[in-house]
Amino acid sequence: MFSPQPFSASSATSAVNPHSICGPRTEAPACDAMKAWAKGLAIVERATSHQARTAIVAQDGRFTYEELLAASHGVADALLEGNDDLAEARVAYLIPPSFLWVAAQWGIWRAGGVAVPLAVSHPAPELEYVLTDSGAVAVVAHPEFAERIEPVARGRGIKLLVWSEAPAAFGGKLPAVLPDRRAQIFYTSGTTAKPKGAVLTHANLAAQVQSLVAAWEWSPSDHILGVLPLHHVHGVVNVLTCALWSGAVCELMPTFDADHLWQRLLAGGVTLFMAVPTVYSKLIAAWERASPEEQARLSAACRGLRLMVSGSAALPVRVLDRWRDISGHTLLERYGMTEIGMALSNPVRGPRMPGHVGMPLPGVEVRLVSETGREVAPGTPGEIEVRGPGVFREYLGRPDETGAAFRDGWFRTGDVAVLEDGGYRILGRSSVDIIKTGGFKVSALEIEEVLREHPAIQECAVVGVADEEWGERVCAALVPRAGCRLEPDLVTQWSRERLASYKVPSRVLVVAELPRNAMGKVVKPDVVRLFPPPA
Repeated sequence: MFSPQPFSASSATSAVNPHSICGPRTEAPACDAMKAWAKGLAIVERATSHQARTAIVAQDGRFTYEELLAASHGVADALLEGNDDLAEARVAYLIPPSFLWVAAQWGIWRAGGVAVPLAVSHPAPELEYVLTDSGAVAVVAHPEFAERIEPVARGRGIKLLVWSEAPAAFGGKLPAVLPDRRAQIFYTSGTTAKPKGAVLTHANLAAQVQSLVAAWEWSPSDHILGVLPLHHVHGVVNVLTCALWSGAVCELMPTFDADHLWQRLLAGGVTLFMAVPTVYSKLIAAWERASPEEQARLSAACRGLRLMVSGSAALPVRVLDRWRDISGHTLLERYGMTEIGMALSNPVRGPRMPGHVGMPLPGVEVRLVSETGREVAPGTPGEIEVRGPGVFREYLGRPDETGAAFRDGWFRTGDVAVLEDGGYRILGRSSVDIIKTGGFKVSALEIEEVLREHPAIQECAVVGVADEEWGERVCAALVPRAGCRLEPDLVTQWSRERLASYKVPSRVLVVAELPRNAMGKVVKPDVVRLFPPPA
């Protein structure tokens, strides 16, 4: 037995997002927006009108919304163990992409708990970090991962529940869960520091999903393939939750394999696909290995989809152009992050500009500000700040960092962009992608885009490395194309013909691969460490 443990004064933060729908939790709904959801979990309520429709297709079978409602009720019953309400106790789950994953998430919500998804790709120390930092009172694990998580759970005194399928429901009464209650904790990617737990309420998630469903024209007739990890907002919110909110089908693939994915597209029936740029690069490579006859079939299969989206990392223009040649789709680029969900998007209908991430999504406010917090004019670079009902509530147990993340009610993303040609163009992350060298501010992403035009460069990462004389030196790590040889001096010479002198990398390193996180995003601090200080 475990007792529900609500957020205590030591674990909850005092700095609350001022733009959650109704602010701090109250005993009863206090605003019209909340009253609309007062009957219970909005996504569960919506599922009751789609009961006979297929909800999930995965390695463990094909399941309807009715089966998802029953299975999640069973999970909730098992977690409650006769208690009335988990009262926002954190419950972690280590489950591969499957029906059980979804039933566990919904079951935690329906029991009144906070869902903490664990990454199946993470080793034990990283799992232990999340379990410890989140204060999880229980962890649900698939038998496939029980051996990995059991010592961690035992060492932390955390209850371990090992399930191969959702427990059967016995019809126990479930608590009323109001929208302002905490629902989900996503851990930031940790590319610049230790990952932080971003806490989202049910109202935050509902706002994020409604915005995307409207902007991307989701409908019950949609069928999306899920290939992204289910511990991150991209896979969980943009793909899975948008599909289930809409009464659509979400097909979860156990792992990403380019050849298998192409074969699935050939089988037909898919209308939507969302991925990171690395996935599209691998799909392009697989297409290029195919015979001309097979390439024609694969390209035709892509044209049957209504929308293909790229995000979570900058999309190289070369990848966008090549994918358009192959598939007939101009990838829809968007911008978001763990704390805010999605904020900017190119249109479903209308022109999409390479290198741009469009305009604010419905219900989202965006502004660009200077270092002093003053709004900048169009054409002037500034830090992106966001506000709206989808912005997260707090960093778990980090009141000072939560407070510092907001300025006058706006969330400070740390990303720098410029508004030009009718859309936002991301210049990079202020802490890692804006290089200050010799008095100039340089966008690492801009330099990377130029370097990718080199015929022998497959991938690249540009970073600023501390230097006494220049402040930072522009340095580039390059991955050569298969069968090509890169000479650093020749790359430097080539760059001088295309870049201003202060943007030309002063140090060039050829590597076999770039360090990446689970979402395929390059970890810039690890790239910096590839460049040792000069002797």
